[in-house]
Amino acid sequence: MVPSSPMLNVRFTCVCWAIALSYGLLSVPLVLAAPSAESLNIVVTIPVLKDLTEQVGGPHVHVTSLLSGYENEHTYSPKPSDLVAVRKARLLFQVGIGLEVWVSSLVKNAGSPSLLVVTTSKGIALLQDIEHDGAAHGGAGGERGNPHIWMDPENAMVMLQHIADTLIAVDPAHAAEYEANQAAYLRKLDQLRGELNERVAHVADRRFIAQHPAWPYFAKRFGFQIVGMIQSQSGSEPSARQLHSLIATIKKDRIKVVVGEVQLSRRIPELLAKETGARVVVLTTLPGGLPHTETYLDMLRYNVLQLANALNGP
Repeated sequence: MVPSSPMLNVRFTCVCWAIALSYGLLSVPLVLAAPSAESLNIVVTIPVLKDLTEQVGGPHVHVTSLLSGYENEHTYSPKPSDLVAVRKARLLFQVGIGLEVWVSSLVKNAGSPSLLVVTTSKGIALLQDIEHDGAAHGGAGGERGNPHIWMDPENAMVMLQHIADTLIAVDPAHAAEYEANQAAYLRKLDQLRGELNERVAHVADRRFIAQHPAWPYFAKRFGFQIVGMIQSQSGSEPSARQLHSLIATIKKDRIKVVVGEVQLSRRIPELLAKETGARVVVLTTLPGGLPHTETYLDMLRYNVLQLANALNGP
């Protein structure tokens, strides 16, 4: 009888695994892809919140974003799968300030009494943004102002704090890890802010036309200047008189850039460019909306660099 050797045992084991895999007896990829049974199931409204939550939560959270980055957060219509996701969730993070007007009915229809809804805009100084009908954005809690707060990285720090505080309260066993992750991310964000401010410092003319009021926080933080707005609110169309006024402003003041958004129609920005010779630069207000904008930091970097390069162009 030939004695068995470790090498023969290894070879026999490998052959058995290969046969099992070839006949579909093992489902290793499915097992690896499944979220941990101990991870917190979290739903967020927009991709910004997904990225921030994953940065803090790490392997202890399983996060689903209702929006993917291509949709308009104002006019989004929830899908049946969104209702299922909310019913399974322990936490729901939203921006608030009337940004996600559709989320309250979604939560109500989900009927999950254990769901904790957290508004991440609390404590942030809002910029007032009057719409065409004289009414400002407003949330259910009475907050009024422009809801695109995450476009300023300092506001994102406050949102990150709300997320970290909530995770620590719900899952105190991993509090030290959440705090460490938060601190590490804040260092990355602060470093990026310094790099972007340095880039903008070399831009002489920082004026641009915006497609809709998503950019005031961004412009204020990085030193850009919005000199005109195509839409006074999301979904509205400018009148012929307003278009004529924008065209006159662009020509008179020699505005070189019109900022379009990937989530919105490019028809009017391209019309303005055709009539004036200005350049359309398509940016994104949500991570994932354009290539190389998969994370919040990527999105900030992309938007600032693309706009700065366009403004510095001929």
